[in-house]
Amino acid sequence: MPFFWNLMFFSLYDATNISLLRRCFFRIRMTVAEIIKKLELLGNPVNVAGMARFGIVTKKAFGVSAPVLKNLAKEIKKQAENRHRLALELWQTAIHEARIIAYLIDDPKEVTGKQMDAWAADFDNWAICDGACGHLFCRTELAYQKAFEWSAREEEFVKRAGLVLPAWLAVHDKKADDERIAQFLPVLESSANDARNFIKKAVNWSLRQIGKRNLKLHQLAVRTAEKIKAQDTKTARWIASDALRELKNEKILERLKNK
Repeated sequence: MPFFWNLMFFSLYDATNISLLRRCFFRIRMTVAEIIKKLELLGNPVNVAGMARFGIVTKKAFGVSAPVLKNLAKEIKKQAENRHRLALELWQTAIHEARIIAYLIDDPKEVTGKQMDAWAADFDNWAICDGACGHLFCRTELAYQKAFEWSAREEEFVKRAGLVLPAWLAVHDKKADDERIAQFLPVLESSANDARNFIKKAVNWSLRQIGKRNLKLHQLAVRTAEKIKAQDTKTARWIASDALRELKNEKILERLKNK
């Protein structure tokens, strides 16, 4: 079977084919147009339908699987002459998978506040929002500032970005002291009355991640969850009950005590 047709029937989860992809596609640096062509080739309409079932709805997507995207991004990152510039160009295509590669290859040190605001305004689903925040934005110097700014915004996915950044920072910013992480708790408490699905889940997630960082923050997170529960709305009760269920789990407590 000709090489081209082998690629057309390329198995998205086959490590051997991923290796083949590396050898054949990256002998020279790829342009944005070439990257888009490869993404289209690797796409699967079935995956696009699956994305929609999980609430990942976007105007343009090819349905490339996460493992393939990550491997593709690694190779592009190695080959790119200027990965920050390439990331900006990929983001401008408005293609879901191109935007994923953009935040996977970009250099956090070169990311500006203007770029962060522009990208946040483009967020159209929870996956692109959480991915950009977790892989790129939380590693920038402006992460804390943007978390406070965006959490006060009304746009659903901009607000979500501000509310999930604390979760990512609680996990990735190992150098931050407890006070710096704890300053997000009042923000989560004040946002717990927003009944929108992607907002309440963001509040819940960050509350749990902060509480699992260490024993001191665990105590503060539990206290915040109790305050949220006392708001006595359907949304607040769900956020608090779900968070307390995990934070009071014996295995979680044992792990924190042994940290």
